[in-house]
Amino acid sequence: GEDIAALPIIDQIDAAVAALEAQLGGPQEYFEINATARLVNLFVALNDGAVAPPWLYLAGSLTSAEGQPASGGTFAAASLTFDPAVVLSKVQLELPDLTIESFYIHGDGQGSVLYGVLATSSKGGGLDVVLGADGTVSRPAGLSTTMTCSSSWRTPSVQRARGRALRFGSNTTFALSET
Repeated sequence: GEDIAALPIIDQIDAAVAALEAQLGGPQEYFEINATARLVNLFVALNDGAVAPPWLYLAGSLTSAEGQPASGGTFAAASLTFDPAVVLSKVQLELPDLTIESFYIHGDGQGSVLYGVLATSSKGGGLDVVLGADGTVSRPAGLSTTMTCSSSWRTPSVQRARGRALRFGSNTTFALSET
């Protein structure tokens, strides 16, 4: 079973977006927003999506770092349709042995958003699970739908690094996570 206190603080995403957009003077485009049990990371798309300064929302405060070269799909906060109260419930029910490390939102490159979680197994593997806005488990990224191919699992840190390298270039050095 999942310890509720250890779940990503997805209920803080709206507050993080509001604080960031207030500080930057209006609505922004994002490459990614993700939440862990302690913080929310926001990767803003600037200069027509060529630069991504990372922002960190922790305990109600924002900090940022120098932007890095970036590319990929973007989205506006207005396109976020997930319900923080239910979006994790189905993955918890269908995959009860996973520990959810983070919840993420990515632009899909076609004007929509992609929701998912990075999770770890009690057996040591990692899994990237794609979710619908209502929490429906769409599929685990990179795995067969039977989810029996544990050799294909990547650790969350490898998955995050792989995804960020694809989106933000391999020189990203500012780490906005608790690891």
